[in-house]
Amino acid sequence: MTERAPLSRKLSAIAESATLKVDAKAKALQAAGRPVISYAAGEPDFPTPQFIVDAAAHALHDPANYRYTPAAGLPVLREAIAAKTLRDSGLEVSPAQIVVTNGGKQAVYQAFQAVVNPGDEVLLPAPYWTTYPEAIALADGIPVEVFAGADQEYKVTVEQLEAARTDKTTVLVFVSPSNPTGSVYTPEETTAIGQWALEHGIWVITDEIYQNLVYEGARAVSIVEAVPELAGQTILVNGVAKTYAMTGWRVGWMVGPTDAIKLAGNLQSHLSSNVNNVAQRAALAALTGPQTEAEQMRQAFDRRRTLIVAELAKIPGVTVPNPLGAFYVYPDVTGLLGREWNGVHVATSLELADLILDQAEVAVVPGEAFGPSGYLRLSYALGDDQLLEGIQRLQKLFGTA
Repeated sequence: MTERAPLSRKLSAIAESATLKVDAKAKALQAAGRPVISYAAGEPDFPTPQFIVDAAAHALHDPANYRYTPAAGLPVLREAIAAKTLRDSGLEVSPAQIVVTNGGKQAVYQAFQAVVNPGDEVLLPAPYWTTYPEAIALADGIPVEVFAGADQEYKVTVEQLEAARTDKTTVLVFVSPSNPTGSVYTPEETTAIGQWALEHGIWVITDEIYQNLVYEGARAVSIVEAVPELAGQTILVNGVAKTYAMTGWRVGWMVGPTDAIKLAGNLQSHLSSNVNNVAQRAALAALTGPQTEAEQMRQAFDRRRTLIVAELAKIPGVTVPNPLGAFYVYPDVTGLLGREWNGVHVATSLELADLILDQAEVAVVPGEAFGPSGYLRLSYALGDDQLLEGIQRLQKLFGTA
């Protein structure tokens, strides 16, 4: 008998999402009865606002939602997305420049598919969201990491980008506010990077899904607002998941030049066709309805941010830059490495995360998921009581409580 043909080499090289892997492990331990507190998933603990749920319930009774709809999204939702893009990103677009996707991840995947050719180099500021390098690889591109540490508030400079640029560089990933660090580029920093990309004809894929979750008066200025001329070579990725506590509804979108969006729309017509119509109606309600509850959630995240930064800073060996956006804190924990804790020698942040889960029953994501070792990502999108208790467990483990 002839041996079976091999599986896809491309997919075999793709790693499982590290954040979802840690979150799944934490949930399995919780289901087994262990009192694990998880800071792993970037998922608000709030319920989706009721008026959004009501809109979805109403949509269930409309037979029009039982049928195929345009693969690029409901026209009325695309119009609402265009209005949001103008309001929050300073970019005027037509609905034809928008594709509604199954969550932000599909938008990220399709953005790289639309503008990356085999062998193209994609500049990827690190720390980065764990999905980016895999999505680049699936487009046959080559991710080129450009690292900025805690001393730079995890923000890369034009000088670093220029040093990494080659004649094969065609795309830059720009994320502000950042997952995993919560860093927000200033308007001046954003303008400088945008002008650099424009000068060199480089595509920009900018993930703006956290743009409405900012604190201390900060504003996440879109790179196309900072440099309007860049709009012809920029794809914006966004969605309702984070701002409206709608992670499970799976509605995201991509916005960009008509020719690039046309390619992405063609791909989606074969990949998944239209996003669930009921979820699209819910997203429409989120974007066009009252923003009161979204603002209340933002204020709660801000309160938790202040708490987790202050408490983590009490642990000797931990450096905590102040995040101004998203709902993550990304401490530098190199001061805890190369040491022995409760009889266990810890050399990397991966080993540190394992120790913390085993001995403190706290789930965190190690820096290896986002770039170099030496860091941890903690999401503060969880209940206030659990948030404090988890950090107190870490303080106890590392001898500060």
